[in-house]
Amino acid sequence: MARIGERDEVDAYVGARIGLRRSALGLSQSALAQQLGVSFQQVQKYETGQNRISASRLHRAATVLGTSVETFFPPVETARGEADDGWQAMRFITATADGRSVAAGFPLIEDRDVRRAVARIVRALAGGD
Repeated sequence: MARIGERDEVDAYVGARIGLRRSALGLSQSALAQQLGVSFQQVQKYETGQNRISASRLHRAATVLGTSVETFFPPVETARGEADDGWQAMRFITATADGRSVAAGFPLIEDRDVRRAVARIVRALAGGD
């Protein structure tokens, strides 16, 4: 468990989910920052997990982003330290703007065969199967 002041995996997960939702809505970091009453740099720090977001500000972010607070948290099993591959993959893909863009756009691809083809391309480029 992280000590006070240390970066925590759950903080990083919450921040990544905020960034994903923001991107999916086409909202800039500056626009979200303005709605939250913070600087865009602060939003960047939330999204990377560098800074923790307070409960009240997280509630405000959920309201602005049109979702529930629970949306931003990992499953309880994961929060207890039983990280699964999905959680780790989510952390990696949301670590960059390009990754967030891919993650936000992927579920919008309606054709299942096209989604599978994109997944195969990504695996091939990454040197996987």
